[in-house]
Amino acid sequence: MRASPSTQLVPVATQPAGGSGIPIAQMRNLYRCAEVERRMNRLPPKEHESLRNTYERMLEKGPERFQVKPSGLPAMDHLYDDLPNFHAALDDIKRQLALCQDSRDALEIAPMLLLGPPGIGKTHFAREIAQLLGTGMGFVSMSSLTAGWVLSGASSQWKGARPGKVFETLVEGAYANPLMVIDEIDKARGEHAYDPLGALYSLLEHDTAHDFTDEFAEVAIDASQVIWVATANDGHAIPEPILNRMSVYEVQAPDRDAARTIALRLYASLRAGHDWGRRFDESPAEAVLERMSELAPRDMRRAWTAAFGNARLDNRCTIELRDLPDAHGVGKRGPLGFVGH
Repeated sequence: MRASPSTQLVPVATQPAGGSGIPIAQMRNLYRCAEVERRMNRLPPKEHESLRNTYERMLEKGPERFQVKPSGLPAMDHLYDDLPNFHAALDDIKRQLALCQDSRDALEIAPMLLLGPPGIGKTHFAREIAQLLGTGMGFVSMSSLTAGWVLSGASSQWKGARPGKVFETLVEGAYANPLMVIDEIDKARGEHAYDPLGALYSLLEHDTAHDFTDEFAEVAIDASQVIWVATANDGHAIPEPILNRMSVYEVQAPDRDAARTIALRLYASLRAGHDWGRRFDESPAEAVLERMSELAPRDMRRAWTAAFGNARLDNRCTIELRDLPDAHGVGKRGPLGFVGH
């Protein structure tokens, strides 16, 4: 039986989303405490302590979670500047925000797949969207996992079993609609009969996600409001039923002008965000900015940080070309190579 949200709107004490003011929320029941108590009372005495602790934690925290959305249309211009190769995805999010901003409707964003080469900012995009919406975020890196129960949990009959990431994010978090990132979904691989993506077939469908049952807890939980963002380098490695359930965005590496914009904003952000930044020039030299634009977006922040440090070691307030990593070696193979002084 489905849990149903209440209609009470409340403010949420979180970071304002994109400068739009305090997010608002409905309180939504994610599970039924009576069912949790029933299952806990059926456990044999002095057995299944981990499962018993899970049930006790669910009762302690209660079933209500914030189902949040920004109180108005949040400022997104900075995202269009910082993420120039994600405009199509940003446009879709902006349209949904416009639809629900002055209504009691929940924020509904179709599951998103960001498809493109490594290093272009796909995971950074997901983190920025979670901050924009004012909700929490769960993160699963599929490249480092082989078990099929990572998302859906493993039966409590197995030694070392535990709940899956979806269950943990919802029960332990404060939100009914966290943003869940499935990073490098194309690298998911299973062991024997376990399909690491098996749980997604129901989780990505709104109706079936209402009654998602984690195999460890065996209690239905409402995961229908989770916002899904998956990243991948190769769409051919993703099962067709998963692709059919997602809005696919083919994200290209930013062109040179867009890369310069990203590099310049990162320079300004690092400079403004640290006390030591006041020692450095307000803007980098054109030649330095041009060289920095050759890097992948994910490499730019650490490259700037290294360059600031190299300049400071040389008692300079201006970053020079010799302070930068070797752009031609970054993002290809091996560690960053730095040009010596």
